[in-house]
Amino acid sequence: MSVTSTLVRKDILLYLQNRKAIAITLIAPIVMAAFFGYVFNSDNNKKPAKTPIVLVDLDASNVSTAIVAKFSKDETMDVLVANEDEAIKLVRSGKRRAAILLPQNFARDLEASLNVNESTAKPAIRIHYDPSQAFILGLINGVMSQHVVQGIDKSQTGSAASKPPLSSSLPFTATATAVTANTSQKYNSFAHSFAGMSVQFILFMGIEFGIGLLLMRRQDIWKRLRIAPITKIDMIASRVIASTIIGVGFMTAIYIAAIGIFGVRVSGSWLGFGIIILAFALLNASFGLLIAAVGRSPEVARSIAIFATLILVMLGGAWVPSFVFPEWLQRLSQLTPTFWAIEGLSAMTWRGLALDAAVKPVAIMLAFSAAFTAVAMWQFQWDE
Repeated sequence: MSVTSTLVRKDILLYLQNRKAIAITLIAPIVMAAFFGYVFNSDNNKKPAKTPIVLVDLDASNVSTAIVAKFSKDETMDVLVANEDEAIKLVRSGKRRAAILLPQNFARDLEASLNVNESTAKPAIRIHYDPSQAFILGLINGVMSQHVVQGIDKSQTGSAASKPPLSSSLPFTATATAVTANTSQKYNSFAHSFAGMSVQFILFMGIEFGIGLLLMRRQDIWKRLRIAPITKIDMIASRVIASTIIGVGFMTAIYIAAIGIFGVRVSGSWLGFGIIILAFALLNASFGLLIAAVGRSPEVARSIAIFATLILVMLGGAWVPSFVFPEWLQRLSQLTPTFWAIEGLSAMTWRGLALDAAVKPVAIMLAFSAAFTAVAMWQFQWDE
């Protein structure tokens, strides 16, 4: 029994010596719980993020102008007025969640439909929405119904007795259309989930790359490499290149399964899709290198890496889409490389965007890769 207790005491003391790992183990669940508690907090005093939409007024009447004015003053909406082509482009690129189109002759047809004694077709308001955020349709329909009725009241200058009687139902109809790359192809939710999950698990692979580098330093293989006529840059570059190639291979395999089994399609640029995968694999390799440099030991590096990876995928929208975050957190999310990796993959798959949509995500990921590598080379301890 004394031998067992001695061994137990030894294991506990060894674990407690690793103060950095203990601190991160305690901090991680607190941060994660605080994050999700804040995002899904139902406190009525917290101001919700505005829903970014586009309004297209094809009627330009007093009624439609009044409706646009009502929308612009709505505290729940971030409204941009644009033409039809621009509006649909903004929704397709993910910059706006929906576009509301008030058709030509809207005021005339609306006035006719308000008269219960006159049988006429109701004017149809068209809504083009981002299919990854279809839940906002209920909100938009509710706000739209309120502002259309208020816009009618505001635009009418006659006396109350001269107004036509209102029918019990809404005097207009609304048709919703998902904005996808191909109108004949429905939105595939697996495309969004595969983008988030592939980013997360490739980052976990980067952890093993960094820890493997530290384990090499503890073993004779590291000393042998140092004795050989190999420069530090050669040693690090070989590891980064190998990790990048492995990352590309894993991402390719994941998307082969997504395409073959789950019907995910690269509806945009295949070249853009390829360079986004390559840029993210390079980012992952440099991330592993940074973890090795900052952690300095396998035990500490693993704790730091897990915590850092969880923060990156959490803020980047891999678990919960970033559009449900408060406004300030949405802006913070765009400062993470994982956000741009997911955005880039979504742009090339279900959004069906052209090659130029891949430029910004790739440039940002490459910038992070360069920064990670520079810091790692500066901080890395070459000797155990």
